[in-house]
Amino acid sequence: MARMQEEQARPSYNGKVFRRLFAYLRPHVPVVVICLLLVLATTTMDLWRPILIGGAIDRFIEDYAGPYAYTAPEDANVRWDGLYLRKGAIPEGGLGAVMVYYGEEYYLVRDLMAEETEGLMEAAREMPENAAEGEVLFIRAAGKTYRGEKLDREALSSLRQSDFEGVGRVALIYSLVLLATVACSLTRTWLLMKLGQDVIFTIRRDVFEHILSLPARWFDTNPTGRIVTRVTNDVEALSEMYTGVLIRLFSNTVLILGYMIMMLVHSWRLALLCFAFLPVIVGLTAWFRTLARRIYRVVRTKVSELNTFLSENISGMRLIQSFAREKAKAQEFEERTGDLYRANLKEIKIMAVFRPAIHFVSSLAIAALVWRSGAGVLAGSLSLGTMYIFINYIRSFFDPIEEMAEHFSVLQNALASGEKIFSVMDEKNPIREAEHPVSLESIRGEIEFRHVWFAYDGEDYVLQDLSFHIRPGEKVAFVGATGAGKSSILNLIGRYYEIQKGQILIDGVDIRDIELSRLRRAIGQVQQDVFIFTGDIEGNIRLLDDSISYAEVCAAARAVNADRFIERLPKRYHEPVMERGATLSAGQRQLLSFARTLAYKPTILVMDEATANIDTETEQLIQGALETLMEGRTTIMVAHRLSTIQHADNIMVMHRGRLRESGTHQQLLEKGGIYKKLYELQQ
Repeated sequence: MARMQEEQARPSYNGKVFRRLFAYLRPHVPVVVICLLLVLATTTMDLWRPILIGGAIDRFIEDYAGPYAYTAPEDANVRWDGLYLRKGAIPEGGLGAVMVYYGEEYYLVRDLMAEETEGLMEAAREMPENAAEGEVLFIRAAGKTYRGEKLDREALSSLRQSDFEGVGRVALIYSLVLLATVACSLTRTWLLMKLGQDVIFTIRRDVFEHILSLPARWFDTNPTGRIVTRVTNDVEALSEMYTGVLIRLFSNTVLILGYMIMMLVHSWRLALLCFAFLPVIVGLTAWFRTLARRIYRVVRTKVSELNTFLSENISGMRLIQSFAREKAKAQEFEERTGDLYRANLKEIKIMAVFRPAIHFVSSLAIAALVWRSGAGVLAGSLSLGTMYIFINYIRSFFDPIEEMAEHFSVLQNALASGEKIFSVMDEKNPIREAEHPVSLESIRGEIEFRHVWFAYDGEDYVLQDLSFHIRPGEKVAFVGATGAGKSSILNLIGRYYEIQKGQILIDGVDIRDIELSRLRRAIGQVQQDVFIFTGDIEGNIRLLDDSISYAEVCAAARAVNADRFIERLPKRYHEPVMERGATLSAGQRQLLSFARTLAYKPTILVMDEATANIDTETEQLIQGALETLMEGRTTIMVAHRLSTIQHADNIMVMHRGRLRESGTHQQLLEKGGIYKKLYELQQ
């Protein structure tokens, strides 16, 4: 609980976590560069599409009032009523025509000179309601009355043929740009998803490999559920950051800058009106980030606590059911999952306020823009196409800002998980490999403790000034009361813990100077609590070591009489085994552990209460196998049942961390000391 409170109280993230997460992208720089280029391409096309539509509105839809110059047949793009026309300015000294829109009808005024068109169009916008008489429109301008002829649908289509063609060209270009945008987006999405999975795979592998390198003491102080959370939930929380957030942050930044530049280019006054709402957006975003960062850290901690609770209680389900504590545990689970539920609710409440607030501000900006640009269109100071471009831009302008704020929350979540992941990665193994390890071609099995002092915590010494010598091939047993330090001796021989004082030597070499893998492979461990992995019988004997053949697996099982129950299984050595060997009896699991140890051909055999969980019949089966297993090997046994170690060459009696007596079974009985008292108690 103290660790959990420490995690919640930890100060805000610094750049170190982000830099370490970002370092995982270095091997994928080419893919990142390609994605950034695709982002720039899609962003450019996103900015261009409204301009295409706005330009089409101004040039081809709203540009009906543009003049048509009389021209030669070969230069004309419009032919109507015997006239050859080309849309565009009337040349100096030439004639042309102008189209006027009045009363939901179009009229054509012919035989105009260039200088007459502007005044005519100005007058047309201010015509009274009764200016039209039948098929004719009369326009009074500069002291002169102009006559406009009403155009039917066919005539209008002919005159605006070039506009129809222009709209068609814009539609085609728009479609091609849209297809290109989709293609770039699909490619970018696929590359990012692939990159994200590659990075997550690497991080998860690195975390697990580092966990494998940590000392046994670390596993004693860290719950399994918390470790599982680091490798699964926390690593998965990084996925979205790598697959989208980083690139989308870059994309949204480019989009925002692009929108700002394009709005300033088209109308700086309207642009400044839109930018006036930015401080409100920035304030809301800062508020959201602060709250989100705090709540995400709490959520990750609650997830870790819940996983720890589940791991412990599922593993101990038999004990819970034995003591009928199901209701109590269910209530405790409800309290813990309720804490996570409430933390998630806080996150939802923050999001529920933030998103509508951003939408409200963006809607106010659009309303202000429509009001100001609409007035400009009516006054003739702003084109309808420009108004469309601005409305389109302002609707899109706040989307990337909102998305960036949400991405920052995802980023904060990822940083919270990254912080917890790197807290594991930063754990140092106090058991260091020697810089220049001693090369031992073979280990004979000579073991010596020289004035060894050892404590799990501080100076609470479990072993005190312990010295003894074991010759190669000798069979030695350690006995004593619980807490005397017997199992600690076995752990120290394999260097699973580091001693504080003294030396431990194997074949005359300090074990700190021997390569760890070489040392531990020479030691065969048979524990009281046998762990069986999910898989099959063969896999649990071989432990994924391909150097051990199937024949050697069978031979090892046969030597310890494990083949007697294996051969009766439907699939024999390929029989599936459930988690922790739940389908096997305690005796069968112990026989498998003997076979596993024998298959690795150790030089030193360590047995910690190896026969404690085995019934009398099974114990009789393995007695002969044990003699074969111990033949020619240095054997160290720890046992409470003195009847199982009477054959040992030397029995060492431990009491409160010190070696009190040693000798054979008979010699110790004759001494009449601690061993004799233990023996008489058991008899």
